[in-house]
Amino acid sequence: MSVLKKLAGETASYGISTILGRSLNFLLVFIHTAAFVPSELSVNVKLYSYVAVASILYTYGMETAFFRFAAEDKHKYYNIIQSAIIISTGVFSAILILFSTPIINALGYPHKELQLIWVALILAIDAITAIPFALLRLEKKTQKFVVAKISNILINVGLNVFFLLGLKKVAEGDYLTTFQRFANTIYIPSIGAGYIFLANLIANATFFYFLRDEFKVFRFQFNKEVFTKLWIYAYPMMIMGFAGMVNQVFDRMLLEEFLPLGFYPGRTSEDALGIYGNVYKLSIFMALSTQAFRYAAEPFFLSKTDDKNSPATLALATKWFAIVCIMIWLGVSLNTDWLKILFLRKKIYWEGIGVVPILLLANLFLGLYYNISVWFKLNNKTYFGTYITMAGLSITVILNILLIPHFGYMGCAIAFLTSCFSMAALCYYFGQKYYPVPYQLGSIFGYLLSAGVLIYFSNQIVISNLALSIPYHALLLGLYLAVLIYLERKTVIPQKIRVKYRFLA
Repeated sequence: MSVLKKLAGETASYGISTILGRSLNFLLVFIHTAAFVPSELSVNVKLYSYVAVASILYTYGMETAFFRFAAEDKHKYYNIIQSAIIISTGVFSAILILFSTPIINALGYPHKELQLIWVALILAIDAITAIPFALLRLEKKTQKFVVAKISNILINVGLNVFFLLGLKKVAEGDYLTTFQRFANTIYIPSIGAGYIFLANLIANATFFYFLRDEFKVFRFQFNKEVFTKLWIYAYPMMIMGFAGMVNQVFDRMLLEEFLPLGFYPGRTSEDALGIYGNVYKLSIFMALSTQAFRYAAEPFFLSKTDDKNSPATLALATKWFAIVCIMIWLGVSLNTDWLKILFLRKKIYWEGIGVVPILLLANLFLGLYYNISVWFKLNNKTYFGTYITMAGLSITVILNILLIPHFGYMGCAIAFLTSCFSMAALCYYFGQKYYPVPYQLGSIFGYLLSAGVLIYFSNQIVISNLALSIPYHALLLGLYLAVLIYLERKTVIPQKIRVKYRFLA
């Protein structure tokens, strides 16, 4: 249990930066939906989808390889991996910049070359700083990691506020008309939602300041034999990561192309993509716990390959990870009536709110998959990750093509859920053959099923008055939590309290 507490502590530390950072970043949904209509944000939704995929190619699995081999010689592997990434990053971003016009035209957004150039620079900075951040995680420099990440988010949010709620609104004469002429000399309307990329780029550039010590110790070094060993270990992770990320964003890549004309009355395909892309961000609450756990769990379990207690620890950690995710799924799904008002500032975005519970559940299964997947990293059988993720991607592609024409973006959500569940199931099946773990599936799926039933039946009771709806749903959530604590009382309530109150024993 002490080992689990240590992991929980590290997860909480990374969770502070992840959850607080992502929560602050989530405020951007509020800003963006207040400043632009869905069609104006569609280019951002699509480009950021490609950014997510390209970021995998830029680092090609070397973060995991660094964690795996750093114990042999941390500085040697740091220098070799960082050198390789700097070279490849320069090549990739140069291609994007040089061919920005044909690329952006092929994506269907002519005259947006500047946005693509900014995206290329964002990708370059993210890649070049990835291994220094991995070094911080390896050396347990949590505070420095947290400060860098949160500062980046604060600067990004601040610049979005300045550009979109300040400069844009003043230039359009919404307020502070005295400064309108000055604002018009700075604000360029044709850039529009492109200011979102500019804010992101400036914020990311600050990483070089926070990681200056990690860059000072870096020495350019390359060894073909060592890099070949790293590549053999990492490329299945890259393929798996690439396929996994495509799996997550493929719906936003396909939605415009496969949505029939007039599917949503009075809405264009750009509107549909903008609505879905921003409503999708409400599922970020689930991604918070997944990312925080992965930051701590990956180096934690990979460093304990010979620990006989690892399977039991992994099983217990997975169970509590699932419980936390189920509470998030339940909490968000029961409160979409006021969350949509708070974060989606134009009513047009509310049309897609029905996909949120499905997307949350999909991300829950994706998180379980990431937890279970530790087995093939520990056993150097990373090719299983490739096979499983490719299977998930195939399901996503086929179902999106089949479902989008009939169900619109609801089809995207269903396809993603089916894919994530399938990957988790396949990973569990093969994992039990090569690395048996005593997962508590009965309790996990019991909590899942009961939460799903509660969400379904609560949605059948429509309460339009928020003054009644909010406390009603809070009561349902509280009752569920109370039952959960009672059932898990032996692990969450100290023995002294259980002895004092016999009904808890």
